[in-house]
Amino acid sequence: MNTITAEKFVRANIAQEVWGIASSIDIYNCDPAKIRDADLIKRFVVELCDLIEMKRFGETQVVHFGEDEKVAGFSMVQLIETSLISAHFANKTNVTYLDVFSCKAYDPETVKSFAQEYFGGSFSSLNVNRRY
Repeated sequence: MNTITAEKFVRANIAQEVWGIASSIDIYNCDPAKIRDADLIKRFVVELCDLIEMKRFGETQVVHFGEDEKVAGFSMVQLIETSLISAHFANKTNVTYLDVFSCKAYDPETVKSFAQEYFGGSFSSLNVNRRY
């Protein structure tokens, strides 16, 4: 995705009559202490929703699971009034897999930058799909 301002991104999506935006963000080399702390993950969700102006619906769910070391870690789900935010935090690799889907426009680059900084990742990748 080309780097554009959030305002231009929102206007472009409205002009294209986009129903929703789905972003998948993989953040590598995250701070192990941060991705293993349920309270920090919950605080991340609150701060992210405030940043991208999404209204949370209900409480953030954070559950640790995974008998296989390859997939063990916390998973998070937060319903928002315009869809949902979810993530899995892989303990073995210290990678965060974050997904944001919303029919309200937001800037995926803003989400990527904020999440990478919050979880202390050294680099990240972003894939954006527009839903029509």
